[in-house]
Amino acid sequence: MQTNKIKDKRVLIIGGAGFIGHSLALKLKEKNADVSIIDGLTVNNLYAIQQNKLILPYPKLASTILKERQKLLKKAKIKFYIEDARNYHKLSSLFNNIKPQIVIHLAAVSHANKSNKDPHSTFDHSLRTLENALDNAKNNVEHFIFLSSSMVYGNFKKKEVDEEEICDPIGIYGALKYSAEKIIKAYNQTFDLPYTILRPSALYGERCISRRVGQIFIENALNNAEIRIQGDGNEKLDFTYIEDLIRGITNVIEHKDSINQIFNITFGKIFISDPK
Repeated sequence: MQTNKIKDKRVLIIGGAGFIGHSLALKLKEKNADVSIIDGLTVNNLYAIQQNKLILPYPKLASTILKERQKLLKKAKIKFYIEDARNYHKLSSLFNNIKPQIVIHLAAVSHANKSNKDPHSTFDHSLRTLENALDNAKNNVEHFIFLSSSMVYGNFKKKEVDEEEICDPIGIYGALKYSAEKIIKAYNQTFDLPYTILRPSALYGERCISRRVGQIFIENALNNAEIRIQGDGNEKLDFTYIEDLIRGITNVIEHKDSINQIFNITFGKIFISDPK
């Protein structure tokens, strides 16, 4: 197995102030990578909270969590550029300045429900940002890493799935993720861009504001609100702890055998019911 050292590598994380991004940036910095973040802070982040776009039940708590992310990034002395990745020329300028060797693309609307309610915004923040990143990365970077989703499988046809399973996405979110995978492969075919695609599922962990079921329970307990389980108990998700995903991403960076591969970074035993 060929290895690739992270130390001193110039790594650019697009959408790096989000839940996955800030956790990954901190881990890569710990491994002595030269880490830079680009994030507009408008999708599920500080600016959205300030403009009350997220409609969260406990916005002050979410704001505190988001500010904690910023503090940790600042303490780690990670370079942070507040910029909208939909702006091609601004992104190009940052690419020219940073000269990344590795690009990790996380910019996206990260929820199926939100994607179905606002397809235009989802396309804009997911595929528009991806195309800009790919166009700047082609012929310039050693490795392009993309976070897709297990939603590309749609409803699982059997108890366990792996990377060889046929993809049959349901809804806007899954369809856009699968489209992104196809576009990345096309850039590899056309420009020989080295890539890796990762498919996580239902992430949870510290400093998340996505309100997965565990987070909802904790928030309600902290605010003396009722803790309820909705549904009949048949809907299931394969939850993935954030540190497990981060370890998977760093393994992908460190091993050259990951180039031009797709990895299902989750347990692989779930049933996804149709997103409402």
